[in-house]
Amino acid sequence: MVTEKNVIMDETAIRRALSRIAHEILEKNKGIENCLLVGIRTRGIYLAQRIAERIKEIEGVDIPYGELDITHYRDDREGGGDNRESMDKAVVNSNLTLPPGSNGIRDKKVILFDDVLYTGRTIRAAMDALMDCGRPRMIQLAVLADRGHRELPIRPDYIGKNVPTSRHEQIEVSLTEYDGKDEVYIISNREER
Repeated sequence: MVTEKNVIMDETAIRRALSRIAHEILEKNKGIENCLLVGIRTRGIYLAQRIAERIKEIEGVDIPYGELDITHYRDDREGGGDNRESMDKAVVNSNLTLPPGSNGIRDKKVILFDDVLYTGRTIRAAMDALMDCGRPRMIQLAVLADRGHRELPIRPDYIGKNVPTSRHEQIEVSLTEYDGKDEVYIISNREER
């Protein structure tokens, strides 16, 4: 079996996609009032952070952002799905700055970020974690790459790139903050002849 790895988004394409998403967020929400960006650990955190920086460049206003660890909410890992003992650890507040008197995510428009949307199970787990942290006014979803093959009725509000794939292909995202470079790959396996 031969593995092929092709770049489908380079640094420039990622930058443009994130810039477009920032503008779409501002347009859909009529600004950033009561908005909060939340990145799903790991790469979603950096996408939320980059969007926050881009919105500040556009609007001149800081938008709060944070990170979400859904490990204990996943249904595809041992110990996940039914373990609610660690609910208080779901949101890591080290990068979360909210206005004085804020009540966390309650009544906020939460824009959730992930790198790749596939079956929708990660997003379902993230929504469970968010709901355990408070009741947001709404949850919107932003992804860098949407590869299809949904198993749950989840649809992103903001998409960097639609990448139709087969189930035998994978999408891999590399971001400078974590991987040392910005690229999105499609990885496919084919039989040798």
